[in-house]
Amino acid sequence: MIDFFVNAVSQIELTPQAELALLLVVASFLGILFRVLKQPLILAYLAAGILIGIFGFLNLQGAEIFEIFSTFGIMFLLFLVGMEMDYSSIKKTGKLSLAIGLGQVLFTACGGFLIGYYIFGFDILSAVYVAVALTFSSTVIIVKLLSDKGSLTSLHGRAAIGLLLVQDIVVILILIVLNAIQIGEGVNLFTLFRTVVAGIGLFGLMIVLGISVFPYLFRKVASSQELLFLISLAWLFSFAMIVKQFGFSVEIAGFLGGVALANSAEKYHIANKIRPLRDFFILIFFVFLGSLMVVSDFAGLTAPVIVFSLFVLIGNPIIVMVIMGIMHYKKRTGFLTGVTVAQISEFSLIFAAIGLSIGHITNQIFAVIVAVGVVTITLSTYIILYAEKIFPHISNLLSIFERKNTKEEEGDFGISKEIILIGANRIGKGIMNYIDKNNLLVIDFDPVVTDLLKKKGVDRIFADIKDPHLFEELNLERTKLVISTSPHLDDNLMLIKRIKNIDKNIKVVCRAESEGEALALYEKEADYVLLPHFLSGEYLGKIIDSKFELKKLEELREREIQVLENGA
Repeated sequence: MIDFFVNAVSQIELTPQAELALLLVVASFLGILFRVLKQPLILAYLAAGILIGIFGFLNLQGAEIFEIFSTFGIMFLLFLVGMEMDYSSIKKTGKLSLAIGLGQVLFTACGGFLIGYYIFGFDILSAVYVAVALTFSSTVIIVKLLSDKGSLTSLHGRAAIGLLLVQDIVVILILIVLNAIQIGEGVNLFTLFRTVVAGIGLFGLMIVLGISVFPYLFRKVASSQELLFLISLAWLFSFAMIVKQFGFSVEIAGFLGGVALANSAEKYHIANKIRPLRDFFILIFFVFLGSLMVVSDFAGLTAPVIVFSLFVLIGNPIIVMVIMGIMHYKKRTGFLTGVTVAQISEFSLIFAAIGLSIGHITNQIFAVIVAVGVVTITLSTYIILYAEKIFPHISNLLSIFERKNTKEEEGDFGISKEIILIGANRIGKGIMNYIDKNNLLVIDFDPVVTDLLKKKGVDRIFADIKDPHLFEELNLERTKLVISTSPHLDDNLMLIKRIKNIDKNIKVVCRAESEGEALALYEKEADYVLLPHFLSGEYLGKIIDSKFELKKLEELREREIQVLENGA
């Protein structure tokens, strides 16, 4: 019956519009199902691609439009990531990213080759292909999950993004070498050298443009939202087209294009406009990726798939934790960074497909790589999502990766202040303007923010609110008020519980994103809840109601423009 249905459907000729509609219907249905099961939507999109591939509803690999849309998804995703980065943060984690990036690449490549060649008896070229495929982690999956968790600007988020950039550079170099071998002219060293030089030059150019050109340009057009959006898209696509001529992928183009806008005050508005496009195209990318995972012949491949999957799931995080431990980072940061690379990349599948098409590897080797992709992407998604909940259970085992003196012990944990502010970015900045810094202690896990506070002479502690040991180390003797600007409900519920267990007299103010979240926080004894949209309306109402003195608006305008221009 199923075969009859599949054959009947496959005989129907669908227009591109109908194919896209069917793809979205399947993805939407599975998205609802996975949502009910409290699973990430990424898995729903992958499952939609696998389902489409198995039953042959659509020929995604034969449709160029889906490949183009998938590429757009990656480009938009990394464009947004680039805008959320800034030059000081790159400088802050540059050495760390380079160390763990190169260390992980070398370890995984060597380990994968030895396992394939000596344990499973692959020939040298097949072992090399497997080793290289296992080396790279999925930028799209990691960035999407970190973004959903609000962890992109944390230390482990910045370290993971830097690590992925190192991997992307290596990916590009390998693909260039592969293309040279495919042509049959050997490795083109001049092309390789040109790519490295061009990459350094492009990155330097983005910094210059981001400081001197784009802030001025976007200030001039900021009054027109449509024009601002159009110019942003024009910049992204034209830059991607130019960068492609230098041998770089659209992923790197997307990120560098975003970095160029990171210093612009309008970047938040641009990001809000781009996100719907990203979500649509990234859906298609994951469906397309899922369809690539459908391989029919897995006979005799169970042992290699299991071994290589465990190697990626366990080996990659371990090497990252070892390197970060040597560099004096805490075991928690090492673990949260390490689990982000516990899967293979979409580039791995592309790399394997190229190898298959030019006859370097067999169908079975290709099947191994695809199967490892399915296993590691699926399992690592859960691991990344629930990493903070997993860590307390294995914290003692991970102590071997942590040294006594860590770089994250920045600030005086023994200091006691009347007010503790958790999160000093955006909303936190506004709060700080009205608090005497002599009465204030700031806790933040963004290395860029803590560096800025240090320069301003503000007492700060570099720590993560999710760290279960944080409140055990803090001195709350003088503390009367704790303010959390974190938008995450679970973090704030945990904060209220821990503070009230220590001292019920300490007032706790938290931020909520909706009325429902606000009520949940009040039920757990929050003393006050910040609802940004509600509070801004109340604030403006009080200004207007104050004897209708609109001169106050002029005073507020001048003061806030000064604050924005000074970056305070």
